[in-house]
Amino acid sequence: MITIKSPREIELLRKAGNIVYQTHQYIKPYIKEGITTKELDRLCEEFIRSKGCTPSFKGCEGFPNAVCASVNDCIVHGIPNNYKLKNGDIITLDIGACYKGYHGDSAWTYAVGEISDNDKYLLEHTEKALYEGIKVATAGNRIGDIGYAIEQYSNKYDLGVVKEFVGHGVGTEVHEDPNVPNYGQKNTGPLLKEGMVIAIEPMLNFGSARIKVLENGLTAKTFDHSNSAHFEHTIAITNGDPIILTGEWKNGEN
Repeated sequence: MITIKSPREIELLRKAGNIVYQTHQYIKPYIKEGITTKELDRLCEEFIRSKGCTPSFKGCEGFPNAVCASVNDCIVHGIPNNYKLKNGDIITLDIGACYKGYHGDSAWTYAVGEISDNDKYLLEHTEKALYEGIKVATAGNRIGDIGYAIEQYSNKYDLGVVKEFVGHGVGTEVHEDPNVPNYGQKNTGPLLKEGMVIAIEPMLNFGSARIKVLENGLTAKTFDHSNSAHFEHTIAITNGDPIILTGEWKNGEN
């Protein structure tokens, strides 16, 4: 069921989203060659808890850690471990925080040191695809308009659109209705209404859109081992421009 949030609820969601944004800003200087993904996870969890929040993802659908740390060809749900980041890697940190029962959710893909031109291209256009989706997320449009905008942009730049994982509603649960695919047709799907809160999160591959899910049942990687990027904001729908609840990242900032 799709729920409409009250102004009070949106304020709580904004506070949760701001903690997620702060966590991203806190962890960025640590994303360097030699640090393990497990260390990044620990630092993020400590920061989230220091702000009076709990990590949204820990224990969610069996996920064991506070953040998803997905390196290179890992698309989503990478489980932090003892892997040490190397110069030239890219890593997506998907971070969620729960504040007074309400969630914030945002993912961002980061460069580790100097990355290849292909990876720079991938990060640039996956981030821009996110903002193409946000542009059309206004009351009176439909969920399909968001997916259509993302897919058309991604196709223009020959990037593979992952279809098995989608955006979603956000509220007292980190994953609520409606699903928000990164593909679709205009004027289809649920109507966007003022007070809806959704996460938009394109996941694009430099190569094929095909994926494989590992034996743990959580982690997904690209089928052809090409690299993948993932950018996500939680937003509130209004009758005008959508409100980004997970921080005012500058377009192009990584």
